[in-house]
Amino acid sequence: MREVSVPVLVICGLMLTACASNTTKVKPDKIVPDGNEEAIAALKTFTVNEYKIGADDVLQINVWRNPELTTTVPVRPDGKISLPLVGDVVVGGLSPADVARNIENKLKIFIRTPQVSVILTQLNSHQYLSRVRVTGAVGRPLSVPYRQGMTVLDIVLEAGGPNDFASPNRTKLYRKAGEKTEVIRINLEDILTKGRLKTNVSLQPGDVLIVPERIF
Repeated sequence: MREVSVPVLVICGLMLTACASNTTKVKPDKIVPDGNEEAIAALKTFTVNEYKIGADDVLQINVWRNPELTTTVPVRPDGKISLPLVGDVVVGGLSPADVARNIENKLKIFIRTPQVSVILTQLNSHQYLSRVRVTGAVGRPLSVPYRQGMTVLDIVLEAGGPNDFASPNRTKLYRKAGEKTEVIRINLEDILTKGRLKTNVSLQPGDVLIVPERIF
């Protein structure tokens, strides 16, 4: 997978201090200006405080007025990073704001009123957030990277279409919507054989399409 360099994150909203309460939607054109569709797709659906750091992400840790403590570190497979003075810090599964807050608490032993910002400079753990999947009664189940403009028809054709046992008009698309899962009815047979494209919806990162088998 290509590394995702994010040179403008300092300006544009993923620089989060421990006291940050910003929940503004991340704007992908301000995150990866040179264009990386997978990273953009993954981040489009998250607020800046919802993104959870994962293994292989790269973080820049800034400590205000303490440049000797500022460092850029990769997240290890155990979900930790190593920092001057404080040693290992757990970051896996946490938001940048949570990590900044935890580092501040550890630094209080050494520094009066530390102020820490955490910047995501490489997003390498996002790949499964940005995939779309099709399973059930298709030629071959697939899990593929999201691409801008993908529709239900695109991924079904890539999966080899419905197989002989499918019930295409009972197809359902499952989409994460906050804490809930939205279910969208897809009339796949109408799309494939009648050109009725009303339910040929555009896909989003994380979508799961299930084509059920006929009930005999």
